[in-house]
Amino acid sequence: MKLSAPVRYAVVGLGHISQAAVLPAFGHAARNSHLSAVVSGDPLKRKKLGKKYGVPGCSYDEYESLLSSGEIDAVYIALPNSLHAEYAVRAARQRIHVLCEKPMAVTEDECQQMIHAAQENKVCLMVAYRLHFEEANLKAVEIARSGKLGDLRAFESFFSMQVKAGDIRLQRELGGGTLYDIGIYCINAARYLFQAEPEEVTATTANKGDGRFREVDEMTSAVLRFPGERLAVFTCSFGAFDQSRYEIIGTKGSLRVEPAYGYVNELAHELKIGEKVTRKTFAPRDQFASELLYFSDCVLQNDYPEPSGTEGLADVRVVRALYRSAETGQPVRLGDFARSKRPSLAQEIRRPPVRKEPELVHAESPKAPK
Repeated sequence: MKLSAPVRYAVVGLGHISQAAVLPAFGHAARNSHLSAVVSGDPLKRKKLGKKYGVPGCSYDEYESLLSSGEIDAVYIALPNSLHAEYAVRAARQRIHVLCEKPMAVTEDECQQMIHAAQENKVCLMVAYRLHFEEANLKAVEIARSGKLGDLRAFESFFSMQVKAGDIRLQRELGGGTLYDIGIYCINAARYLFQAEPEEVTATTANKGDGRFREVDEMTSAVLRFPGERLAVFTCSFGAFDQSRYEIIGTKGSLRVEPAYGYVNELAHELKIGEKVTRKTFAPRDQFASELLYFSDCVLQNDYPEPSGTEGLADVRVVRALYRSAETGQPVRLGDFARSKRPSLAQEIRRPPVRKEPELVHAESPKAPK
């Protein structure tokens, strides 16, 4: 059945990212996207946020009824990683379109279940890689592809923060761990800058005994070997000072993006070609509104969205291989993986930033106080 604008969404899971970024984004995506419901296990969140945005608040027990109610067309899933597959598959089976936060799921099998459910029920499935619509990162892709840097040889990145004790990112059964939460940004960036899939990965983890990291790694360093004997190296940490950067290095020059992965403040480039250095900053944008606008257009036009479920699977398979390498102390070879779709400047969508973080209800930033 062909839909008409706006696409009606339920936001499923009302943690920090939903309250700080996803819910406010509907104000910048009103052209084709409308918030129609919020779903949470917390009665106070349902009451206060439902009232604030003028929508009904549903419990998880009411999720199935909401899916079949005829009141929504799509879900934005912002649940703990371990619940992504279940709630996405349930939505797809009710012919509800799915926009899911990254990582797509915890295992490759869960990713495949989500892809199959979407295909079988003819609904759109997209993974919320917000940087695929953001200018600084898309310009980096353009520069890497242009030949200005020469033959691309290496990628290096560091992404870290101090995570609060008890945060879901530190809970193994909820799909916590540095690679799932922040390492996936480094993996995705290396893949779209090299325009290829890694062939072999090696990783090592570190944990100095801090009580926060009883269940997950405190820090992981990884090496990804790409076709053409190119290497990507990155470190991600839940127990280090805030860093968010990457650099792509070729035979003629380099591009450093720092900050690189954020959604609140401006991002920046430092491009070196020979002796010439060029610096450029990129104003903050509402990256979440861009995702909504693009995905809703795909739903309305019955187009195949990118970043797709296959893009989500591509990163999860690397995350899993890296953890296997860390456990065994050995490199892990990856099988062939066909992936021709890459982000480009054609996907850039600009919306003004959310100027002030909304007042949060039973939610807080994952970052420990400085």
